[in-house]
Amino acid sequence: MTANVGSADRIIRIIVGIVLLAFAALYQGEWRWVGLIGIVPIATALMRFCPLYTVLGIRTCPMSREAK
Repeated sequence: MTANVGSADRIIRIIVGIVLLAFAALYQGEWRWVGLIGIVPIATALMRFCPLYTVLGIRTCPMSREAK
């Protein structure tokens, strides 16, 4: 797995993930499960790899000198 998630993208993913998990923790309705989707952006930010980016050919992190 080659890193394809850049620094700014990681920060945004972590913030969105935390907000979604907070929604799951605080909301008591039937839509509470939607907040658990926050696990996905946090996991992809920590791994610095997004499978969807690979499929779409997107890369937000700079390429290393070896990969050029």
